[in-house]
Amino acid sequence: MRMVKNSLARQLTATIVALVAGTVLLCWFLNNTFLEGYYTYNKQDAMLDGFSTINSASREGVLDNESFDVEFENICANDNISIMVISADSSVIRASVNDVDLLRKTFMEVLLGNPADSMTEIVDESDNYVLERQIDARLGSEYLVLWGTLDDGNLILMRTALESIRENAWISNRFLGYIGVLAVILSTIISVFVSKKIANPILELTDISKRMAELDFNAKYSRKGETEIDQLGEHINVLSETLEKTISELKSANNELQIDIEKKIQIDEMRREFLSNVSHELKTPLALIQGYAEGLIECINEDEQSRNFYCEVIMDEADKMNQMVKKLLTLNQLEFGNDKVAMERFNLTELVLGVVNSSSILLKQNGIDLIFETNEPMYVWADEFKVEEVVTNYLSNAIHHADFEKEIRIRYTKHRDYVRLSIFNTGKLIPQEDLDRIWIKFYKVDKARTREYGGSGIGLSIVKAIMDSFHRECGVINHENGVEFWIELDTKNN
Repeated sequence: MRMVKNSLARQLTATIVALVAGTVLLCWFLNNTFLEGYYTYNKQDAMLDGFSTINSASREGVLDNESFDVEFENICANDNISIMVISADSSVIRASVNDVDLLRKTFMEVLLGNPADSMTEIVDESDNYVLERQIDARLGSEYLVLWGTLDDGNLILMRTALESIRENAWISNRFLGYIGVLAVILSTIISVFVSKKIANPILELTDISKRMAELDFNAKYSRKGETEIDQLGEHINVLSETLEKTISELKSANNELQIDIEKKIQIDEMRREFLSNVSHELKTPLALIQGYAEGLIECINEDEQSRNFYCEVIMDEADKMNQMVKKLLTLNQLEFGNDKVAMERFNLTELVLGVVNSSSILLKQNGIDLIFETNEPMYVWADEFKVEEVVTNYLSNAIHHADFEKEIRIRYTKHRDYVRLSIFNTGKLIPQEDLDRIWIKFYKVDKARTREYGGSGIGLSIVKAIMDSFHRECGVINHENGVEFWIELDTKNN
């Protein structure tokens, strides 16, 4: 299955990767923009909560008790806040650091005013406290400082560095960047796998539908499963089989209809041809009969010999028409399957010798030498009377067309399951363009000569129809000095 330019797999992969990358970028942007402020805001809340807790302890008088040690340490440690509580006489009541003097100095600086190298920004204030941001320009440090008075009159100082917040935000953003890159890579790999797993069945169905559109129903959906795509594939398989069966039936019906149309056209053509040929063949003998009959009526020749000649011509032409009609009836029965074929085993040699003996007078009159190359029995399976008619037609044609040496040879060519009977006569060859036409009704290669011996052009058509009823072959071969007609007959009862 080839991948198309805008394939579903690529679109799914691109969509998933774009969603993951967009989500990561959005998170990184939000972190980078708002995380520091969010940390600072939380730190302010933590300092205000710590102040509230310490103020409550001062009101209750437990600020300097050991019972408050743990809670005080939690405020300092968890929120990373430096705290100092001092009395009015500057004695330290509570401190979160060991270097009390440094923290007291810082406290005094806050109370007395900021040095020149520091900048402050008040964040929040009330009657008891002031929460402000301090920037130490000399050290480049920023602090969040809360100072004020507790309810018991003691002073309090709380301070935490904002640099740690900024550093945490930066580390968090960098970590998120690494995780984002890794997430995009993993999402790409996973989305490629998932999209292929989803798209491959669809691509297979697309290929099957394309082949079905080209009427190729051999392609079947091979995947098994319970998903909607698998069920669609099974339905397409059923549809393919149904369409194949339906189209096959339509083709069969169309083929039968085409055959029926061709048969009708053929029958119409045969009817027209038959009427044309019959009218042509009957025109000459009827004209002769009419002419000689009128001569008799008008007594053109009064002597008996002339009248007898006229009568003989009339009888001869009437006999020719009678023979032609009989042959046409025989051919009609053969072509339309009305004549039953009686398959039996008989000696072909005896049959050929019988036909030769019946034609012996014609052979002598025409000065023809006939050579039958074997006298051995040759048993075949066929309709004996029809084979006799075929041999008679072949031999009659050979006698009337024998020329030059005036020789006819009859021989067998044995094969495994059949024998070929050939009747050869010396004489003129049949033109190459006429070899396939001589089996057509009323077709004559040499019309003048055929008329001379009374041929109607039907004999070879009868031969072809008889051999077709046997489901065997017949044919003609031009040689250097003559023409060979042949038929093939079964020697075994298959």
